[in-house]
Amino acid sequence: MKVLLTGGGGRLGTELRALLPGLGAETLAPTSAELDITDGVQVMDVVRRERPDVIVHAAAYTDVGGAEKNRERCWAVNVEGTRNMAHSANTVGAKLVQISTDYVFSGDRGNYHEDDTPGPVVNFYALSKLVAEEAARAAQRHLILRTSFRPREFQYPVAYSDVFTGQDYVDIIAPMIGLAVRHSLEIENRVLHIATQRKSVYELALRRRPDVREGTRAEAGVMLPGDVSLNTGRWERLRRQWSAEPVRF
Repeated sequence: MKVLLTGGGGRLGTELRALLPGLGAETLAPTSAELDITDGVQVMDVVRRERPDVIVHAAAYTDVGGAEKNRERCWAVNVEGTRNMAHSANTVGAKLVQISTDYVFSGDRGNYHEDDTPGPVVNFYALSKLVAEEAARAAQRHLILRTSFRPREFQYPVAYSDVFTGQDYVDIIAPMIGLAVRHSLEIENRVLHIATQRKSVYELALRRRPDVREGTRAEAGVMLPGDVSLNTGRWERLRRQWSAEPVRF
């Protein structure tokens, strides 16, 4: 299986570049200079030349606070970039694996299933990622992976105890994403939630930064959803199914 990975220099992309070859996937990860996802002509040229079986679209504008100030750039990367990837995927018959986020939900109750109606979103970043999901659906063959991850270490001095999530550290989430990519051509579902158990961001932070200060989302300076934990029953069923099958490359 030949995989074209966007965002290979990012937090998730860096992990996937190391993981995917070991899962039997020939992986191409062009730099942003080699593949500017906002440049439709360049995207089409690269995809036509490489003709991947799967396009893993991990490139994104992910600065939630920055998105409120740089809306045009956020929209260009998250929405226009995804449109370009979907169009190019259709051109060569590739399957588009779109990396999305739990922020597409309002966060008013948590335990969201794949078929739950998303929104209303609470900030501009979330809006851009929700519209990006619709852009990804323009690909005739697509899989939207909703997930959430942080760097290997918690990077802030404060963590919010009133924000709940299925988020985890990237070294925990990335192997699961890699496994899903490995099986992406056989996954019939169009949306899949990949996360870990529900917890507060403060609880998550304590696992790797014991000195973190407990805070509340009122301190964030940007509107944050209260509980975007994801139901992962569909993902767990797939993992059990794959573990019972013989390994084939």
